Amino acid sequence: MTTMVLDIGGTAIKSGLYTDGALSGIRETPTEARLGGPHVVNRAMEIIKEYQKLGSFQRIGISTAGQVDPLQGKIIYANENIPDYTGTMLKEIMEQEFHVPAAVENDVNAAALGEAAFGAGKGISDFVCLTYGTGVGGAIFTGGKLYSGSSFSAGEFGAIVTHPDRRDTRQSLLSGCYEKYASTTALVSRAREADPSLSNGRIIFERLDDPGVRHLVDQWIMEIVYGLSTIIHMLNPSCVILGGGVMEQPYVLDKINAILYPDLIPAFRHVTIRKAELGNRAGMLGAAVLGQEPAIRD
Repeated sequence: MTTMVLDIGGTAIKSGLYTDGALSGIRETPTEARLGGPHVVNRAMEIIKEYQKLGSFQRIGISTAGQVDPLQGKIIYANENIPDYTGTMLKEIMEQEFHVPAAVENDVNAAALGEAAFGAGKGISDFVCLTYGTGVGGAIFTGGKLYSGSSFSAGEFGAIVTHPDRRDTRQSLLSGCYEKYASTTALVSRAREADPSLSNGRIIFERLDDPGVRHLVDQWIMEIVYGLSTIIHMLNPSCVILGGGVMEQPYVLDKINAILYPDLIPAFRHVTIRKAELGNRAGMLGAAVLGQEPAIRD
């Protein structure tokens, strides 16, 4: 069986064909998200039609930004990064257009499904997966299944309140919350305040030998650890998988391991911290197994 897979992000739509455990024909297309949800959907359909020229597929699997009801394949909520995307019946649209079954999942959940089937979570029944980028996203596996919560939104770890003294919901519902301090965006923002030339993560880590830059990075890593300590004590996973481009930096994972374990109650120190293995293929591989392995959903 061949599955057409899409990973719809705010910047790019990654696409490919999945057959017998392998991806082929991988492409990346600008999302043009600022033009709104209907444009993004049309963009996705145009991409799929290009693949139809290469051969047939029997299913469509979609990983997408936004909160998703996977039963209906509906976008429950999407922020301003993709305007007018909320309420989109993506599964229904795709099935009507292409006449094959379609499955839709939130991008972080899809990445966790990919890691569970093919990557760092393979063979592990209880783990959490976090991605650090523009924000902080999360997914929970328990008993070998993805836990969705009562409204398909479990794992919003970015909303953990880590700085209650800075919380002002009149300004932002995420004020004082984890993603405002532990995301890659937060690191870059803080670094640029200190030195405008520190304009992205790559530059920051190239200058890690600078004591001032290293101090900024170490402060940011402490913010990551604050959230991880809460999550580990709350959920008692055997493994935490950390994803996002910034986790490719060996210094980050080494420092997290050095700081985190003394912070944990002894009964929780069996937890292992792993880097996600699938990189930018995780969402596509997760989308590929949607609907094929119902045992990995709660």
